Amino acid sequence: MRFSKALSPLVAAVAALTAFAATADEFLPNLPVLGAPKPDGIAFQNPATALMREVQFLDNLLLWIITPITIFVTGLLLWVVIFHNRKANPVPARFTHNTTIEVAWTVIPALILLGIALFTFPALRHQQIMPEADVTIKVTGLQWYWDYEYVDHGVQFSQFMLERDQLAEYGYTDDLYLLATDTAMVVPVNKNVVLQVTAADVIHSWTIPAFGVKQDGIPGRLAELWFNAEEEGIYFGQCSELCGISHAYMPITVKVVSEAEYIAWLERQGAEFANAPAWMERHVQVAANN
Repeated sequence: MRFSKALSPLVAAVAALTAFAATADEFLPNLPVLGAPKPDGIAFQNPATALMREVQFLDNLLLWIITPITIFVTGLLLWVVIFHNRKANPVPARFTHNTTIEVAWTVIPALILLGIALFTFPALRHQQIMPEADVTIKVTGLQWYWDYEYVDHGVQFSQFMLERDQLAEYGYTDDLYLLATDTAMVVPVNKNVVLQVTAADVIHSWTIPAFGVKQDGIPGRLAELWFNAEEEGIYFGQCSELCGISHAYMPITVKVVSEAEYIAWLERQGAEFANAPAWMERHVQVAANN
């Protein structure tokens, strides 16, 4: 079922009412699409954060570990099939224990798991320990769209998937259908962005593959994730928790821009700067003087 057919009249009305809070994309610079799936692609998207580089490193590490293990186990199975079948070995051995082998198949896997843990736990800690936030955004998942609230600035808007015939109007190409949205979460480059993720109805999941982040939004709970995007551009994600009939039509768009462009975008949204973080003060003062 197409997304537009699944929208209730109430949700459509909300979309219309929040249109005034659009991201004003026409004022943002021409940004390249850096985080999007590729046709027939089987690899990760190019990493845009340190978190994603760690995820890719762990994936490659596990591949190097599991490949020789798989080859070794397959070789053992073939050896047993060829040399210990009934025809080749009609009188099977009757022993029941081999202490050396039993110790080896206990100790060696334990050492392998310990080695994996030495790399995995620091990466998990890096993801789970929130840094000091340069930008704080509350994200709420609803059936089937996202709400964003910039808690330090009083800016709030909703994000809906664009239909195919709307893409050109918003500056997107046809191949970005099912990815592009009418508004984008705009964040500054090279800043720590902390997201407070929740949901208003069922479980949703906010995910941007190029950032290496995925966090379930659960009704009644407030979870957190963070990222620091290192390159300006457009990045796409999807709700990654089955959330109902239009789950497939709940994409995410994030635009990473310069600090100056970010502050200018906030001003166009009518943002308040009384609670602005310290890093913004210089930009806000320059803008006020101009």
